[in-house]
Amino acid sequence: MVSLSGIGTRTTDRCAELAAELDRRHVPLSLLVAPRELGGAQDWVRTRTGDGDALVLHGLGHRRLPAHEAGLLLTGARRAMEVLGLDADCFAPKRSIASPGTLAALRRHRFSLCADAVAVRDLRTGTAQAGRVHALGERVESLRCFALVYSAARTARRGGLVRIAVDAADLDRVGPRQAVLDAVDVALQHGAQPTTYVRLPSPRRAAAA
Repeated sequence: MVSLSGIGTRTTDRCAELAAELDRRHVPLSLLVAPRELGGAQDWVRTRTGDGDALVLHGLGHRRLPAHEAGLLLTGARRAMEVLGLDADCFAPKRSIASPGTLAALRRHRFSLCADAVAVRDLRTGTAQAGRVHALGERVESLRCFALVYSAARTARRGGLVRIAVDAADLDRVGPRQAVLDAVDVALQHGAQPTTYVRLPSPRRAAAA
C-alpha cells in the first residue's frame, strides 16, 4: 500500500506525477487528506478516488487524546470534508499510534478502519494487522532513500504488509521521488499485491486492536 499525505494546492502537480507513475504500475494510492490543508486540491482528489484511489481522513496530530476531545475533532474534520464534497470512513493519525481515546471516538463515529504507525486496525471486528509504515524519515537523504527501499524489500520478501508512506513535500527532489518508486518496484518484484486501506481484507488471524 502506498499512502500520500501533504496534498494541497501547492503540491498537486507533484502528487499527480507520482499518481501517474503508480498508474503505470497498476498501484492505487491511499490519499491521506487533511481537509484544512487541502486548499483547492479537492477536485484532483475527487477525480483520483473516482478512478480507484482510496480516501483516508488524516489528522489529530501526536497527542494521546481522550475520547471526548478526539470525538469533537473528528466531528469538525468530517464537517470540513463535507464542505469539500468528500467523505471518508478510514482514518490515519499523523505520524503516531492511535490512542485508546481516539480509537473509541472513531468507533463511535462509525469509522471502519484506523491505520496508525504500527498496524492497520479494523474497527468493526476489533482486529489489527501488524505492519510498520516505511517512510523516508529524517535521515540524510542518501540514507533515507536506501532505508526506504531496503525495508520495503525485506518486508515484501517475508510476506508482510508493505506500507510505503509518501509526503508530497519529499517529491520535489529527484532522489526521494525515485526511492519511492524503487521501493514500490522491489515490493512488486517480491510478490506484493497492490491494494489500498479501503480494500485491505480483514486478516483471519490478528491481534486485538
